[in-house]
Amino acid sequence: MTTSLTSPLEIVRTRSLASLVAQEIERMILSGTIAPGERLNEQALAVRLGVSRGPVREAVRGLERSGLVVAVVNQGSYVRKMSPDDALDVYDIRVALTGHAAERVATRATSALLAPMELLLQELTAAERADDAAGYYALNLKFHAALFEAAGNPRAARLYDDLGKELHLFRRRALLQPENMRQSNAEHGAILDALRRRDSAAARAAGETHITGGRARFAASHSTDQAQPQQAAGGGHDASRDADEPGG
Repeated sequence: MTTSLTSPLEIVRTRSLASLVAQEIERMILSGTIAPGERLNEQALAVRLGVSRGPVREAVRGLERSGLVVAVVNQGSYVRKMSPDDALDVYDIRVALTGHAAERVATRATSALLAPMELLLQELTAAERADDAAGYYALNLKFHAALFEAAGNPRAARLYDDLGKELHLFRRRALLQPENMRQSNAEHGAILDALRRRDSAAARAAGETHITGGRARFAASHSTDQAQPQQAAGGGHDASRDADEPGG
């Protein structure tokens, strides 16, 4: 009987391919191409991505660990759906993480360390003034990523990133109100001002205030949605209401 052994090189190739597949499936989830609550059909994904089912299966398992996907016994894997209360809980955790990151940056702030955030704040302000909601949101993500990178705590950064992805699953709004962008960006400015002064306490407070503000904007947005008439049962998905939350 011949035993087939998988070489170390083949293992590396398979794992690398699974990582690429996971990135693409994650992109489809976060962009709304695969909707919250939708079942992940491994065979269909394999055909779509031009790979075998093995890398897709491994990728889906990785996305389960990150919280984007949930496995249901005897049914398969589904894109996670979040309730409004779940989303508010996520905001509460992000409050603590962002305050922590801002405080850490303040203790080690230099002009060079803050330079990426300084540039991003300028770009955020330009997007805000142009009422460029999509551009603002993308820059907002970069600003927070830069803050956590400067904090030098990779575990906190990974946790924050995973929590942010979970919020993507809950609601992606088509347009951001200009006032929301102004409030959000003013909070960015307050964080950066405290970091320039190397004021740890003020930086923590500014970071926490920013996410608390984002939580309030999210809650108000959800409240507005609840007040609007619901679509008739069996109605189509209203793509015009899919978009990104602002601040925080």
